[in-house]
Amino acid sequence: MAVAVRVIPCLDVAAGRVVKGVNFLNLRDAGDPVELAARYAEQGADELTFLDVTATVDDRSTTYDVVRRTAEQVFIPLTVGGGVRSDEDVARLLGVGADKVGVNSAAIARPELIGEIADRFGSQVLVLSLDVKRSERMSSGFVVTTHGGRRESDLDALDWCREVVERGAGELLVNSMDADGTLAGFDLELTGLVRDLVSVPVIASGGAGSLDHFAPAIAAGADAVLAASVFHDGTFTVGEVKRAIAAAGYEVRETGSGG
Repeated sequence: MAVAVRVIPCLDVAAGRVVKGVNFLNLRDAGDPVELAARYAEQGADELTFLDVTATVDDRSTTYDVVRRTAEQVFIPLTVGGGVRSDEDVARLLGVGADKVGVNSAAIARPELIGEIADRFGSQVLVLSLDVKRSERMSSGFVVTTHGGRRESDLDALDWCREVVERGAGELLVNSMDADGTLAGFDLELTGLVRDLVSVPVIASGGAGSLDHFAPAIAAGADAVLAASVFHDGTFTVGEVKRAIAAAGYEVRETGSGG
């Protein structure tokens, strides 16, 4: 039996509210995270991803509260990322209801963190998030960025994908910063290159704007598709995305009553 493709709404959270912009800039309020999480769960979302886009120490308590309140009302897996710098951060997030934890900048700064988290909690808990841009500087044509895509690292994106999986990452969330928020479609080349390189699940992120955009990302190798603004703005529901994916011949789990 084929593994069902997962549809994952993403909630970028700042100061307890969901925000959305283009390429992480010009952020605007998109609603209450707990209300949106409940709506997407009702529509049949397979998982939810929360990203604390400010991730300052002052906002941490707000993030924990949001995760706790969401986990009390929504019974699908929650991945939480942003500002995770130690295995103790992971322990606390799991303690308030997160099922998986996303790590990005801290792993770039100290790659040993990946193994520390995987050894303590298991690889299945660790989602390694990558914000990737096209770059002629890199042999693969893609570079890992930090600070919401505004700073290029010295890491070739494909080399980094290979390394983080070897260190224990259980899943890769690959976000195209070139496509993020543009509604012009996923970066299919990037998705395919990562798929060919690793054996762990790959989540395609960045650029979803049409129901026709999702199936090609799966064909390129994504195990799951993630989107934000198209759901927040009501462009279409999770159920509509799942039906479009199913119509293209891929297995999906049933949609909810609100989908």
